[in-house]
Amino acid sequence: MNIVKTVDQVRAQVKAWRAEGLSVGLVPTMGYLHEGHGSLISKAVEQNDRVVVSVFVNPTQFGPNEDLEAYPRDMNRDSALCEKLGASLIFNPEPSEMYRPGFCTHVNMDVLTSTLCGASRPVHFGGVCTVCSKLFNIVKPDRAYFGQKDAQQLAIIRRMVEDLNMDLEIVACPIVREEDGLAKSSRNTYLNEDERKAALVLSKAIFLGQDMVKDGATSAAEVKKAMTDLINSEPLARIDYVEIVDGLTMQPVEEIGAPTLAAIAVYIGKTRLIDNFIV
Repeated sequence: MNIVKTVDQVRAQVKAWRAEGLSVGLVPTMGYLHEGHGSLISKAVEQNDRVVVSVFVNPTQFGPNEDLEAYPRDMNRDSALCEKLGASLIFNPEPSEMYRPGFCTHVNMDVLTSTLCGASRPVHFGGVCTVCSKLFNIVKPDRAYFGQKDAQQLAIIRRMVEDLNMDLEIVACPIVREEDGLAKSSRNTYLNEDERKAALVLSKAIFLGQDMVKDGATSAAEVKKAMTDLINSEPLARIDYVEIVDGLTMQPVEEIGAPTLAAIAVYIGKTRLIDNFIV
């Protein structure tokens, strides 16, 4: 498995694979890989002849005062996991390689980006769409793999691919959780011991909402209130949002049906964590 730093190196390798008639999968990441990322890589290896994993902490999706500089990085650990799982190539560019001097082209989206994380992080999804469109153009994969934990991001990427007639398949993979239920996240490393215990309130709220829907609840307001009350019972938790939205448009709904997304973002101390479930 090779690690390359430039667009030209990626394109040369993919061109060689294509000449052999091989299929190519892409797993876009910001690094500090965990079992959740590992599930994406494993699925990509299962479905493609060759797999590219991008490891790039994308500056354009971080707003002012967000954790760009503090975001965890460990390339040795990332490369070991990628090699273990069967990835073929890691693309680990510098920001200057992805955004060269004078860069002024951005991909933005309406509607789907106006709610949930888009409401509290207004520059975030413009950065996500821009970097993913660049990665899709650089690698030209047959398939790209995204986790369901970032459900709004997944919906946005799918819509961008459809709207811009991009020739690839977006493959969604389920949320991977710790044994106690907490969704895997690179940001979990920010939590101290007390915060780590408090963070379980996110998955508890998600499981409560799921159980209510399984038991027949259809009122979004009722389910949202129960989840909100549970989160508010944790002193270290501060809610960014608890929302129930249409799974395709990301707009609020009153009745829960298919497809519906129940999504939460909660600060535990200074660390912002997200979780969700889909009907």
